[in-house]
Amino acid sequence: MPSHGSITKAGKVRSQTPKIEPKPRRSPNPRERNRNNYVKRVLNAAPEQRE
Repeated sequence: MPSHGSITKAGKVRSQTPKIEPKPRRSPNPRERNRNNYVKRVLNAAPEQRE
């Protein structure tokens, strides 16, 4: 099965792209994350429609 292009050119574009440092991110501690999920899912949930 023929390949598309030469194998010697593999990774050419990635090696040419400038390296950008990732933004520092801080994940919330589990207690805070659980509280946020609770507020989002339970307290802010739309009330059920009654017929």
